[in-house]
Amino acid sequence: MSAPLAAVNDFVVKFANVNGSGSASANSMFAKAVLRMGVPVAVRNIFPSNIQGLPTWFEVRVTGEGHLGRRGGVDMMVAMNPQTWDRDVAEIEPGGYLFYDSTKPMPPSKFRPDINVIGVPLTAIC
Repeated sequence: MSAPLAAVNDFVVKFANVNGSGSASANSMFAKAVLRMGVPVAVRNIFPSNIQGLPTWFEVRVTGEGHLGRRGGVDMMVAMNPQTWDRDVAEIEPGGYLFYDSTKPMPPSKFRPDINVIGVPLTAIC
């Protein structure tokens, strides 16, 4: 496990999903929850196409300063799309976090040694 990121009041959580999976509603709830706690957020829905089954990303910048622009790098990736896994993992800052569904085993080559991995058996729980 890598050393965690230093605590700062400016971080990016990115959700990698499949379009049409209901992820837009869930992602919005996450952003609203942070906003309702009084912390400013800037959200971006990134999708190359509006066709069901294709990739989509939802980026949430949480910043006490209220910055609205995107910031380079991702501090926590919630990786829910196997088709974009390699690209998504590559975006994580060293010391950042990868949250993924660990129901199906993943080979060690799919992870990076400089990030913190949080595997939760989401499919099994559902």
